[in-house]
Amino acid sequence: MTRGTLYLIPCTLGDMQADRVLPSHAIDIARKLQHYVVEEPKSARQFLSSIRHINAIQSLDFTTLNEHTKANELPALIAPLLEGKDVGLISEAGCPGIADPGADLVALAHQKNIRVIPLVGPSSIFLALMASGLNGQCFAFHGYLPIEQADRNKAIAALETESFRRRQTQMFIETPYRNDKMFSALLAQCRPDTRLCIATDITLATEEIKTRSIAEWKRIAAPDLKKRPSIFLMLASD
Repeated sequence: MTRGTLYLIPCTLGDMQADRVLPSHAIDIARKLQHYVVEEPKSARQFLSSIRHINAIQSLDFTTLNEHTKANELPALIAPLLEGKDVGLISEAGCPGIADPGADLVALAHQKNIRVIPLVGPSSIFLALMASGLNGQCFAFHGYLPIEQADRNKAIAALETESFRRRQTQMFIETPYRNDKMFSALLAQCRPDTRLCIATDITLATEEIKTRSIAEWKRIAAPDLKKRPSIFLMLASD
């Protein structure tokens, strides 16, 4: 039997019209599929409604893949593809498979010789790197750093050392309500000439992306990061 295609469907990073950040080709494919694997069904339905799916939303087939999904549950998610049906993979925000549990489904698709097609759309990680002015030739994304202060400080110090050694841009995120603690820790732990970029509310009307040295950040008012999705990028100077 001919196998279906797994489409990796990007979505918006917040309250923004899809056609402002997604090409028409991606929207056209997303609004015609019948089967979806999604990180959060409610937001996926809202997204598909916003792009005017050609069918009634309640008629669509949704299965869930998130951080709680177990490996032995993945075969059921890929079953429609093995039956010849196309499936769209939608993450909670941005691009599936990048800092996202959808990567596990994509890996299984390759094992089963299923075609995987990534569609163009916004990734906060890559957009932040593009706008930072930091090294885009060598970079690493680390997800969340430790919550406990001592462990977080050790992680920051290790990342700064590695950044200096390899001239590598280090990227990480924090739960929005802890952004201020992360910012304070970076100012306290990093060397004055290390450059720090903070990219907040990417693609939204309230977007702010600024790169300063640690010494410069200390001389200006702290940015307003409360409850705002942000990405932190640092690059230690040679």
